[in-house]
Amino acid sequence: MAGSSFGTLFRFTSFGESHGPAIGCVVDGVPPRIPLTEADIQPWLDRRRPGQSRFTTQRREPDAVRILSGTFEGMTTGHPVMLLIENVDQRSKDYGEIKDRFRPGHADLTYHLKYGIRDWRGGGRSSARETAVRVAAGAIARKILGDGIRIRGALVQLGPHRIDRARWDWGAVEENPFFCPDRTAAALWEEFLAEVRKRGSSTGAVIEVVAEGVPPGLGEPVYAKLDAELAAAMMGINAVKGVEIGEGFAAAALSGEENADEMRIDQGGQVRFLANHAGGILGGISTGQPIVVRFAVKPTSSILTPLRSVDSHGRDVEVVTRGRHDPCVGIRAVPVGEAMMACVLADHLLRRRALTPDAPDLPILPRP
Repeated sequence: MAGSSFGTLFRFTSFGESHGPAIGCVVDGVPPRIPLTEADIQPWLDRRRPGQSRFTTQRREPDAVRILSGTFEGMTTGHPVMLLIENVDQRSKDYGEIKDRFRPGHADLTYHLKYGIRDWRGGGRSSARETAVRVAAGAIARKILGDGIRIRGALVQLGPHRIDRARWDWGAVEENPFFCPDRTAAALWEEFLAEVRKRGSSTGAVIEVVAEGVPPGLGEPVYAKLDAELAAAMMGINAVKGVEIGEGFAAAALSGEENADEMRIDQGGQVRFLANHAGGILGGISTGQPIVVRFAVKPTSSILTPLRSVDSHGRDVEVVTRGRHDPCVGIRAVPVGEAMMACVLADHLLRRRALTPDAPDLPILPRP
């Protein structure tokens, strides 16, 4: 159905459930003659893969991707690319005790009310397991964008604890299990999250994704604004409850002078911005500045603490969710956010080329 597809020209449709035999997606709109093999996709999946630290679910999934169509001799053919990831470490019995009970904060109740049937094994289609295929699609999107556009994500808040932006170091992101750019904060987070896990509870997080090298002119001024579609992409990630672009909600406390991204013409005749409060997007169209998106992830709903709920027979019950769960699902949302950024940018890049194929990427304004 339409609700399983994302994008316009660059479009992917995902399929599969958490405890089914496999998950995957069909990616359409991939231009021909782009070099693509499983080796181009696997490193991105490995960053999201579960079981890599004590702070994520211990479900052991290799997330090995297979390309089933759309390539020939290591090149894309211009036809749909089908990707498949087998599930190999399901433990459906962990959910047997609660198959008739609706977990508070989860999608159990709404799926039951909408469809009259739900796959209770690990959440089925609503599980964050599905996000693996978004990362795989994002890997293809990165190939379309090319090396000139760089997309990086980081965890900037864990529970109530925020990073110190004065200590931001992209090099630190791959050195700790939190994708944290602040080494001091990462050390404190280890103690905090260990205590959260010991209590059988969970916590939320805020992720920041930055895209650099994005040309100006991506996006539309009314119904396909770049920031609107980025917001939709991030809100579509499991457990995300809020998105902001640039200053976001903080802009409400600024004056017009403080929030304005003033401009000058540099020696080469190009526009130079003096700030980036807008997060690289004005009027729904990219400015050429770094695009900055943040999104908030709620605490993991599946926890060991007993919670009041109801069951499918109309009775009041208590729910305790056993099994293997992330104490903070936001950690593994970092590579997912990067992937969704890549998918939106690739889609808009193809749309811009279709609309204005001869437009230069960096227009130079005439000097007075």
